Amino acid sequence: MSRREGFLDVGVGETRAVITLDGRPERLIVERDGDLPCQRLGAHVAARLRKVDRALGLAFLDLGAGPDAVLNLRPEFGRLVEGQALAVEIRGEPRGDKGAAVRVIGETDGAPRVLEPGPGLAETLAAFSLAGPVTTGAAARDAADEAEAEALETVFALPGGGTVAIERTRALIAVDVDVGERAGTESKRAARAANLAALATAARVLRLKGEGGLVVIDLAGRGHDGPALIAAARAAFAPDNPGIALGPISRFGTLELTAPRRRRGVLDRLLGADGRLTVGSVALRLLRALERAALADPGGRIAAVAAPDVAAAASPGLTALAARFGARLRLEADAGRARESFEVSGS
Repeated sequence: MSRREGFLDVGVGETRAVITLDGRPERLIVERDGDLPCQRLGAHVAARLRKVDRALGLAFLDLGAGPDAVLNLRPEFGRLVEGQALAVEIRGEPRGDKGAAVRVIGETDGAPRVLEPGPGLAETLAAFSLAGPVTTGAAARDAADEAEAEALETVFALPGGGTVAIERTRALIAVDVDVGERAGTESKRAARAANLAALATAARVLRLKGEGGLVVIDLAGRGHDGPALIAAARAAFAPDNPGIALGPISRFGTLELTAPRRRRGVLDRLLGADGRLTVGSVALRLLRALERAALADPGGRIAAVAAPDVAAAASPGLTALAARFGARLRLEADAGRARESFEVSGS
């Protein structure tokens, strides 16, 4: 029986919710100060219809702040008119250069505004069938740090040997299964075992990363047992329903599926277009390190050194920490430091 546990890490400038599956991180949901309530999953928003593109079958709606939302046109909507006010629900958060996905829940009037906020992270965790109460404090901080580190990885070890690599492209999520050295089994059995393990691992990791859309899994070996692998994939991705659709295994040994995109992905949240941690992400890591050091040494002076842009981004959070720990925290800018290379020390 699978066991799911929940963790809620409340930090300076950021709150992170984690769900683990049998001790491994399965979901990581990040919210930051400054996030727009009108773009949050589950929010009900009064939106203004800005543009209708009937050739594409899409409408674009002004939510009041942030990128336009996207609505798939349907015959039951009738004739929508640019400038019309609609009440919508956020069904998928914005990702990259794509706006939020919405569904119409009614008509309204007035300027774009939030009618009903989306659920917070505590409510979100409560909606899952967890094995016990949500854990907070230091254990939650550790769980969130572990989940974040794993979400940024590309290659994942499989039980019994072998690996699965998961990489995002503009068009799809590519998953590659490598048998590696699975001792004590002949090649066909080894490939079958690796594929079954890879489906379970890939499903968990894709939930952790918050990825979706078209997923193509390059299975190991040849002559696959299609019904068994499809059944295993259906079970592995069941927690993502509704919205999972599976195709047959192709003659090239690939399994295709589509998974729903609901929340902003972890990579979109943490990384910039260059594939590196953003200045804001590093600043939040620095603040967590300062907080950890201050808690570990209640009477000591804590000093941090960071790149100038990171120090500037962390400055408001440092003020919040100083209100808790006093004036014993110090942050200096070092123009010679790389973005990710901050240092925290006590005295």
